[in-house]
Amino acid sequence: MSTQGHVPSGSSLVDTGESSHRHAIEAAGALVWRVRKGELQVQLIHRPRYDDWSWPKGKLDPGETLRECAVREVAEETGKPIVLGIPLPMLRYKTPEGRFKRVHYWAARRATDKDAPALRARTPVPAVDPAEIDEACWLGVDDARRRLTRPADREPLDALVHAHAKGRLDTRALVVARHARARKRAAWAGTEEDRPLTPAGYLQAATLVPILAAYGAVSITTSHWLRCADSMAPYARATGLASGLSFDLTELAHETSPRKVAAVVDRLLKEPRSAVMCTHRPVLPTVVRALSARTREAVRADLPSQDPYLKPGELLIAHVADHRDGPRVVAVERSQSHLHQAILTAKAGVS
Repeated sequence: MSTQGHVPSGSSLVDTGESSHRHAIEAAGALVWRVRKGELQVQLIHRPRYDDWSWPKGKLDPGETLRECAVREVAEETGKPIVLGIPLPMLRYKTPEGRFKRVHYWAARRATDKDAPALRARTPVPAVDPAEIDEACWLGVDDARRRLTRPADREPLDALVHAHAKGRLDTRALVVARHARARKRAAWAGTEEDRPLTPAGYLQAATLVPILAAYGAVSITTSHWLRCADSMAPYARATGLASGLSFDLTELAHETSPRKVAAVVDRLLKEPRSAVMCTHRPVLPTVVRALSARTREAVRADLPSQDPYLKPGELLIAHVADHRDGPRVVAVERSQSHLHQAILTAKAGVS
């Protein structure tokens, strides 16, 4: 009998890059959804090898993050790229071999723009293998619930339907990044403006690319200080996007006028498409307060509340839905790469 873990829609999901159950099989996938003639529909796949109907999903490749895996597996099994939305309940069960398997799910929508910047940053995937997946179909939620082979697979579907009913499914992401690992202040003879990343920090910055691409970020706003700009440079190069350099997000400007930081956050929350912003540890309390002002009460506790708020190179993903009173954060996640812990414990200095 399977046992199931639950990550409610609208709550926080933290991806540490490593399984907290080291012997568990980690997998990820998505419930791809659309609305046609007022009806919520989802996409199921059929696997001839098992003769079952399920959600597109699969095991992590070495070095992958959960989000990167979800995007890749859905593309491989449906033939179409997606953009991740809110997190859905995780399922946990025992395999026939007696190992635990954890499957992490997100809501997702098809990426309809083939020239979208985020798609340029993704690794190409092979065409759908008919021996693995011989059918992918769209169904109304009631039909999908009946057709799913495993009863446990209805749990993320129920969460998706609930989010849709509450107006919390159609979202975009505002990703807040703390810059990657930088040289120690005491060990740098230059100015704060040009203090660089460490070699580990440059590697860390590169590992952010597939995570940002999974959420379809189409704009970059960053403190113009070097360590922030260089943290966003790999994603800018991979997508062809230009980084918007902001003096308002620097530590110095924040000391003078934190209200300008809050204004940047509010502007990005109102953008119609997903965005990423990068700043410094001392600025993060103001960023979080600005997010909190636009966050559902039930979700506010999922925002970081203590210094350092985010570790170097860590991401805070705020899922934003349009509400009659303006943008509303309806779910929160945190993410870092598989290399994150190794980088943080390296001997280079931390900023």
